[in-house]
Amino acid sequence: MPTEAITALTALHLLRPQWLWALLALPVLVAWWRARQRRASVWRGAVDAHLLPHLLDATPAGSGRWALPLGVLGYALAVVALAGPSWRQVEQPLWQSQTPLVIALDLSSATLAPDLPPSRLAQARAKLATLLRERNGGQVGLVAYAGDAFTVAPLTDDAGNVALFLDALAPEVMPVDGQRSDRAIAWSAKLLRQANFERGGILLLTDHADDAARTAAAKARAAGYRVSVIGLGSETGANYQGMDGSIAAARLDRGSLQALAAQGGGRYTPLTADNADLDALGVLDPAVADAISAQGEQGRVWQDGGYWLLPPLMLLALLAFRRRAGLAVLLLCAWLPWQTVQAADLWRRPDQAAHARMQDATRAYRKGEFARAAQLYEGIDTATAHYNRGNALAKAGQYPQAIEAYDQALRRQRMDDAVTNKRAVEAAMKRKPPPGKQPGQKNPQPGDPQQPGNDGQPSPRDGLGGSPQSQQPAPKDTPPPAEEPGSKGQPQDAKPADAQAQRDADAAQRERMQRALKQAQGKPDESAKGKPQAAPETAAQRERRIANEAWLKRVPDDPGGLLRAKFRIEYERRQMRGQEE
Repeated sequence: MPTEAITALTALHLLRPQWLWALLALPVLVAWWRARQRRASVWRGAVDAHLLPHLLDATPAGSGRWALPLGVLGYALAVVALAGPSWRQVEQPLWQSQTPLVIALDLSSATLAPDLPPSRLAQARAKLATLLRERNGGQVGLVAYAGDAFTVAPLTDDAGNVALFLDALAPEVMPVDGQRSDRAIAWSAKLLRQANFERGGILLLTDHADDAARTAAAKARAAGYRVSVIGLGSETGANYQGMDGSIAAARLDRGSLQALAAQGGGRYTPLTADNADLDALGVLDPAVADAISAQGEQGRVWQDGGYWLLPPLMLLALLAFRRRAGLAVLLLCAWLPWQTVQAADLWRRPDQAAHARMQDATRAYRKGEFARAAQLYEGIDTATAHYNRGNALAKAGQYPQAIEAYDQALRRQRMDDAVTNKRAVEAAMKRKPPPGKQPGQKNPQPGDPQQPGNDGQPSPRDGLGGSPQSQQPAPKDTPPPAEEPGSKGQPQDAKPADAQAQRDADAAQRERMQRALKQAQGKPDESAKGKPQAAPETAAQRERRIANEAWLKRVPDDPGGLLRAKFRIEYERRQMRGQEE
């Protein structure tokens, strides 16, 4: 016997062995068949039973004698085919639309070392700016770490939104110094997992790695996330001043970083002046990253060989037809292959069908077809789908339904954007509708002064555009749980969504202050011409307005201050919880 045949017989197994239980019904079916044949004789009604064996020939004539054996054989073949016999493995293409990437940047005091002039930090910022500018699609997130890891920007399709924070990244924003690369890798993997990505990339920028970091990289690889490293610094190293004022030396430990990349299933490269390092890691093109991630991984699956039993089963089925029915069956089988396109959806896995539905919903949303987008999102029971359905309903003016969708998303996952959008919709519902329009009017146009958010009230953050909630079909990028600066007794609006929102808020505040100043000096307000004059301000209202203006002046308008406050609050919360995260 050939070696290949022996190997196939040794590897033979069933993918769905539970179907073999159906063979237990075979004796029952045989008994039923025999009883039916005995009752089918017309002589049994006219001749006594004890005379029938002497008058009738019990042996079936012609093709009837083969009916029972062929039926038993066909039933057995069908059951074995359903059980999924398999004896060889085939390559399984691992489909991934665009690999997400989480960048973990070392912000310890060691990044101030000048061995990469003017400093490691400046070179790292420039490298990240290039990566965010030239990356060809795929979601990206940013994590900063020192003695602990914190989210700077969650996974998003808008790389420009992540780039806003680059200039604010410095060791001063970190609440504790250190180089805990293990926590950075674990936190990055958590962001990918919370965004429902089964595969993704983690890019670490640091100068050395310890045993804990290598262990974290191995765990991330086991979870499906590849860890690559860009080395910061030179092997000669340089001195730097720590946060406590002490002088220390830092140098690039290439061996430890190569071991870290090997444990994480990724690659290592030192930081270069051009894009050679980014090209080597494949982070500029997610398709290249997919190819790299597939190297060395188990991409083979057992092939279902049950289809080999279908031809003999179909031949047996032809014998069950009378006269010219067999010809009709052959014509039907010849016609079926032309209908493969129409039956394509029947072969999709549930996750593939949900992905296609998310893509259709995203396209409808971006075309302004919010009602249709909400209807498409409704068939997908995930936190991201419910969040995006809430956004579509809010855009369509269906505020109560939007709030219910946000609640469903929050019941499945903690999403800060969902909380923010829910509050914005609730605020829009409380406002008095403009004359001639009713609450729930659909499809407000961008720039419409009656659209929620254009009158100083917060508007829902768009999950399908350039915000932290866009995606792979549109929003497979759910932001991770993050403590906001206003979550500990401070107003939630104290933290703007980004730098642009902060500038808009500052401009609106300056405009209100200028109008108030003109009114105090008795000057007419040019912007108020043609508008009905408001009622005179009472003493209590004036006192409240002055207090609010004084409080707004204390709100920091620099991203670095916001990051510093956010990281400090998050670090204190973790300390109180004993680093449960």
